[in-house]
Amino acid sequence: MSFFKDFKEDLSQAVNELMPEAEAPVAPVAEPVAEPVAESTIGQDELASMLNNIDSIMAAEPAQEQAPVVEPVAPAPAPAPAPTPVVEPVFAPEPVIPEEQKIPMAPIFGEPDVVAEQPINTVKNLKTMETGIIIEGMEVSGDIKSEGSLDIKGTVKGNITIEGKLDITGTVEGNSVAEEVFADGAKIVGEIKCNGSVKIGQSSVVRGNVTATAAVLAGAVKGDIDVQGPVILDSTAIIMGNIKSKSIQINNGAVIEGLCSQCYADVSPMSFFGEEKPAKATKASK
Repeated sequence: MSFFKDFKEDLSQAVNELMPEAEAPVAPVAEPVAEPVAESTIGQDELASMLNNIDSIMAAEPAQEQAPVVEPVAPAPAPAPAPTPVVEPVFAPEPVIPEEQKIPMAPIFGEPDVVAEQPINTVKNLKTMETGIIIEGMEVSGDIKSEGSLDIKGTVKGNITIEGKLDITGTVEGNSVAEEVFADGAKIVGEIKCNGSVKIGQSSVVRGNVTATAAVLAGAVKGDIDVQGPVILDSTAIIMGNIKSKSIQINNGAVIEGLCSQCYADVSPMSFFGEEKPAKATKASK
């Protein structure tokens, strides 16, 4: 808006300065003058019309306020990141244990505690620790009784009663009673009774009845076998007598001359056929 106003004032002043010179008479020039280049001249009427156009333009345009000059503002520096707080781990307080409930802990490294040996004062330990030996070539005539174990490599003529294990590789003529009996290459004439198992190895010969809770037979036995548990007959076994057991396993090659009865089995075969045990026959009166 101020630009057009200043332009109008300058234009009006220029017109006023030119007007007197135009009215003054010009003296004729005698000397020949070169033809000037034709220039476009602006008349008074044209200047007046231009001024009127400027006034109309100024009236038509709405007043515009000059926009304030906004000075550039430098961007504020970014704030520095706040330091991460260090969180210390929180542990639950240790429970207070009464003195009477505390268990003493032995150190991991250090001298181990010395355990005093306990005295041997039981029959079971005596059985395992004390073992009598009858060496090969020795002959004993008479009965033998012991609370330990016995290893017979020679000859015994008499009954044997021990509370431990009886190991026979020699000759025995008499009845034998023990916790367990093991015979390998032995010659036995007499009954064998034990509370545990009986093992008669190959090349052993037994002439007498055998009573036990379990039996493994690989030699020759002439007599009845009464076992309340399992009986296993190896391929080299020869049995001349009846066998009573809970179960029996006969390997191929074993020879049996007698009856086999599983009378100690949990299942009675007679119950499947609806039969009852026959009643004993009463003696006829004379």
